[in-house]
Amino acid sequence: MKRKSNEFTVIGAGIVGVCCALYLQKEGFRVSLIDKGEPGGAASYGNLGNIGIASCPPLAMPGILKKVPGMLLDPGAPLKFRLKDFPSTLPWLLRLLAESRTERVEHIARSRQSLLNCVHEALDPLVSESNAVYLMRKAGLLITFESEEAFEDAAYALDLRRRNGIEIEVLDGDETRQLEPALSRNVIRSWYIPELVHVRDPEALVKRFADLFARRGGTILRKEVNGFAVGSQVVEAIQTVDGAVAVGNVVLAAGAWSGKLAKPLGASLPLAAERGYHTVFLDAEPEIRVPVISADRKLAITPMRDGIRAGGFSEFAHPDAPPEMGHARAARRHAEELFPRLKSEKHAEWMGPRPSFPDSIPVIGRSPSCRNAWLAFGHDHLGLTMGAITGKLISEMAAGKPTSVDVAPFAPNRFSRR
Repeated sequence: MKRKSNEFTVIGAGIVGVCCALYLQKEGFRVSLIDKGEPGGAASYGNLGNIGIASCPPLAMPGILKKVPGMLLDPGAPLKFRLKDFPSTLPWLLRLLAESRTERVEHIARSRQSLLNCVHEALDPLVSESNAVYLMRKAGLLITFESEEAFEDAAYALDLRRRNGIEIEVLDGDETRQLEPALSRNVIRSWYIPELVHVRDPEALVKRFADLFARRGGTILRKEVNGFAVGSQVVEAIQTVDGAVAVGNVVLAAGAWSGKLAKPLGASLPLAAERGYHTVFLDAEPEIRVPVISADRKLAITPMRDGIRAGGFSEFAHPDAPPEMGHARAARRHAEELFPRLKSEKHAEWMGPRPSFPDSIPVIGRSPSCRNAWLAFGHDHLGLTMGAITGKLISEMAAGKPTSVDVAPFAPNRFSRR
């Protein structure tokens, strides 16, 4: 099979893959996008919608070690580990604990913020060109606290954000309800991040981007990828359930399913499927003005086009394992307690797997062993936020240009080095 160096095939039609495809097109490459599903499915569909420019703190914060026993034993804890999958999850969890040392947390926060600082310069042009501005709303974000203990426990995270350049206002309960009157009287404090934008329909945004990709001449293939034909330091073809597809270059951006596919490319990576759940209050009342994240409940509530979306919980399990929709119903109960007047006659529930590394940093870079393969996955809760800047960085590296962000922290071989 003859390779063409000016052609790219991007595996994965979620937000990260579609943005990689769009930015590769901008660099003049001929691009195909391949996925077993429609653009915007899986984790991109169920995103809580916030463009999380203030999300530099990682999952593993100092002190997480003493909380793990409670997470394992408390049925109401926001982190869930399925007994069947726990043996395979344990090595990942041990790596997570190792990342909670303060010096590692500081490094991870700086690395994450280096991407977050460039989010809008990469995302906004795509939003404009795809005529998707109507899906974006700038209302800020409230992070609420219902106890002094939770507020004090978050002091380091507040300081970490501020030292990384994030503007945050600290409000009391009454000031918080002036911004969002529907909130419970139990909320006694909050942080308000005024510059935050949210997407009112993440699936629609990805579909708009995919339509733009197609209008530019891109090809979208509905095929399930299950491997690669690898020659001497190159990927020669993608193996699908329908046969081989010859490729020039490959970008692997298949989210939680990327770990298995990356192994033939020389990358054995500690990727976990962090499965999230949400409930949508369809046609909900009253209207919620500002997206909210409850620090006590580990719950995000966002006003969307079709209602109020409430989600939380991180369940570590195989990405294709049957869902436990009790987690979605628990999110609904928490949302009703946080917003006592929140009512809806109809609800929709969802589960989807997010790709997560123990250091909370995505992989963005060339394959360790295949010079024509690139890796772009592991964005945990920030795929919607980091998709566009990831695509821009992949295209810059592919074109041999200086990158907009130092990509060293996101190297695929960082785990083997450590």
